[in-house]
Amino acid sequence: MAKGPSARLFQKSERLQLPTAYDVEANVLVERLAKHLKENVGDVTPPAWALTSKTSAHKERPPQNPDWWYVRCASLLRKLYIHGPIGTQRLRVEYGGRKRKGTSIEHAKPSGGSAIREPFQQLEKAGLVIKEGPKGRKLSGEGVSLLNRVSAEILKGSGSGEGSKQ
Repeated sequence: MAKGPSARLFQKSERLQLPTAYDVEANVLVERLAKHLKENVGDVTPPAWALTSKTSAHKERPPQNPDWWYVRCASLLRKLYIHGPIGTQRLRVEYGGRKRKGTSIEHAKPSGGSAIREPFQQLEKAGLVIKEGPKGRKLSGEGVSLLNRVSAEILKGSGSGEGSKQ
């Protein structure tokens, strides 16, 4: 076997790469992750107000999907995986939108804070998210492995079909 830096580079490229959240479509990952959270994680449950409240000031109605809480939790997990440590304020802006004001000019409005903060608190309790001081929250090792495992299941189940980004 050859020795030297080029041999090490060759060996690294031969290693099997595990699928990550970057390798699958976002909507497929979030859907499958929401299903997993609903069935397997007991600490993640929608509060009583979740069925009747809007998620933001720019929305006109509450979410139509009765499992929107699990979808929001899964979406937050994916955002933490992709963007690293992120705070509630930045996520409020990302989940926000344009508020219609009749004939007046529209303005951007952030999302409601409790629809982000409370899922974060539940995910922390489940051990999937941890606080990182003033930077916000990030995924724990268990959270990273959960997303990698779900991504691997999606790619294995679909082969080169629906869930892969190719």
